[in-house]
Amino acid sequence: MAIARIPNVVLDCPDPKSLAEFYGALLDWPVTGDGDWFTIRADYGDALHFQQVENFTPPQWPGQAQPQQMHLDFMVDDLDAAEPEALALGATKHEYQPGNDFRVFLDPAGHPFCLCVA
Repeated sequence: MAIARIPNVVLDCPDPKSLAEFYGALLDWPVTGDGDWFTIRADYGDALHFQQVENFTPPQWPGQAQPQQMHLDFMVDDLDAAEPEALALGATKHEYQPGNDFRVFLDPAGHPFCLCVA
Protein backbone atom coordinates (compact mmCIF):
# COMPACT_ATOMS: atom_id res chain seq x y z
CA MET A 1 0.00 0.00 0.00
CA ALA A 2 1.38 3.41 -0.94
CA ILE A 3 0.19 6.39 1.05
CA ALA A 4 0.57 9.61 -0.89
CA ARG A 5 -0.68 12.07 1.73
CA ILE A 6 -0.80 12.43 5.47
CA PRO A 7 -3.87 10.87 7.09
CA ASN A 8 -6.64 13.04 8.44
CA VAL A 9 -5.66 14.33 11.86
CA VAL A 10 -8.44 15.44 14.19
CA LEU A 11 -7.67 17.38 17.37
CA ASP A 12 -10.15 17.31 20.24
CA CYS A 13 -10.59 20.71 21.86
CA PRO A 14 -13.07 22.90 23.75
CA ASP A 15 -13.33 25.57 21.02
CA PRO A 16 -12.72 24.21 17.50
CA LYS A 17 -13.15 27.55 15.73
CA SER A 18 -10.46 29.34 17.73
CA LEU A 19 -8.04 26.39 17.55
CA ALA A 20 -8.59 26.10 13.78
CA GLU A 21 -7.91 29.83 13.46
CA PHE A 22 -4.68 29.44 15.48
CA TYR A 23 -3.33 26.61 13.30
CA GLY A 24 -4.71 28.22 10.13
CA ALA A 25 -2.68 31.36 10.89
CA LEU A 26 0.39 29.30 11.88
CA LEU A 27 0.33 27.40 8.56
CA ASP A 28 -1.35 30.05 6.39
CA TRP A 29 -4.18 27.61 5.54
CA PRO A 30 -7.82 28.74 5.20
CA VAL A 31 -10.38 27.83 7.85
CA THR A 32 -13.79 26.32 7.07
CA GLY A 33 -16.52 24.78 9.17
CA ASP A 34 -19.12 25.65 11.73
CA GLY A 35 -20.51 24.51 15.05
CA ASP A 36 -18.46 21.74 16.60
CA TRP A 37 -16.24 20.90 13.57
CA PHE A 38 -13.70 23.10 11.76
CA THR A 39 -11.04 22.29 9.17
CA ILE A 40 -7.90 23.93 7.82
CA ARG A 41 -6.67 22.72 4.44
CA ALA A 42 -3.54 23.29 2.39
CA ASP A 43 -3.77 24.13 -1.31
CA TYR A 44 -2.36 20.65 -2.04
CA GLY A 45 -5.12 18.95 -0.01
CA ASP A 46 -3.66 17.98 3.38
CA ALA A 47 -5.85 19.02 6.28
CA LEU A 48 -6.19 19.24 10.03
CA HIS A 49 -9.60 18.99 11.67
CA PHE A 50 -10.82 20.24 15.03
CA GLN A 51 -13.78 18.83 16.91
CA GLN A 52 -15.47 20.12 20.04
CA VAL A 53 -15.30 17.82 23.06
CA GLU A 54 -17.25 18.52 26.22
CA ASN A 55 -15.16 18.56 29.41
CA PHE A 56 -11.90 18.56 27.42
CA THR A 57 -8.80 18.03 29.57
CA PRO A 58 -5.56 19.18 27.93
CA PRO A 59 -2.52 16.91 27.95
CA GLN A 60 0.06 17.42 30.70
CA TRP A 61 3.49 17.23 29.09
CA PRO A 62 6.12 16.06 29.93
CA GLY A 63 4.25 14.33 32.77
CA GLN A 64 1.94 11.42 32.08
CA ALA A 65 -0.96 12.19 34.45
CA GLN A 66 -2.89 13.18 31.31
CA PRO A 67 -0.72 11.83 28.42
CA GLN A 68 -0.30 13.82 25.22
CA GLN A 69 -1.04 10.75 23.03
CA MET A 70 0.30 12.61 19.96
CA HIS A 71 1.82 15.93 18.95
CA LEU A 72 2.52 17.85 15.76
CA ASP A 73 5.97 18.87 14.51
CA PHE A 74 6.28 21.84 12.16
CA MET A 75 9.49 22.30 10.20
CA VAL A 76 10.92 25.84 10.10
CA ASP A 77 14.07 27.37 8.64
CA ASP A 78 14.85 29.55 11.66
CA LEU A 79 13.70 28.78 15.21
CA ASP A 80 14.51 32.28 16.47
CA ALA A 81 12.34 33.85 13.76
CA ALA A 82 9.48 31.33 14.06
CA GLU A 83 9.16 31.47 17.85
CA PRO A 84 7.82 35.05 18.17
CA GLU A 85 5.41 34.41 15.30
CA ALA A 86 3.94 31.36 17.09
CA LEU A 87 3.74 33.27 20.37
CA ALA A 88 1.97 36.20 18.70
CA LEU A 89 -0.67 33.78 17.39
CA GLY A 90 -1.41 32.53 20.91
CA ALA A 91 1.05 29.69 21.50
CA THR A 92 2.78 29.34 24.85
CA LYS A 93 6.41 28.24 25.03
CA HIS A 94 6.69 25.29 27.40
CA GLU A 95 9.10 25.74 30.31
CA TYR A 96 10.66 22.33 29.62
CA GLN A 97 12.82 22.34 26.49
CA PRO A 98 14.55 18.95 26.07
CA GLY A 99 16.50 19.68 22.86
CA ASN A 100 18.45 22.29 20.92
CA ASP A 101 17.14 21.81 17.38
CA PHE A 102 13.45 22.08 18.28
CA ARG A 103 11.23 24.04 20.67
CA VAL A 104 8.13 22.82 22.47
CA PHE A 105 4.99 24.97 22.61
CA LEU A 106 1.40 24.52 23.71
CA ASP A 107 -1.44 25.55 21.42
CA PRO A 108 -4.33 27.58 22.88
CA ALA A 109 -6.12 24.35 23.91
CA GLY A 110 -3.00 22.94 25.61
CA HIS A 111 -1.83 20.43 22.97
CA PRO A 112 1.97 20.24 22.71
CA PHE A 113 3.54 20.94 19.34
CA CYS A 114 7.11 21.53 18.23
CA LEU A 115 8.84 23.90 15.89
CA CYS A 116 11.79 21.97 14.45
CA VAL A 117 14.76 23.03 12.35
CA ALA A 118 14.16 21.92 8.75
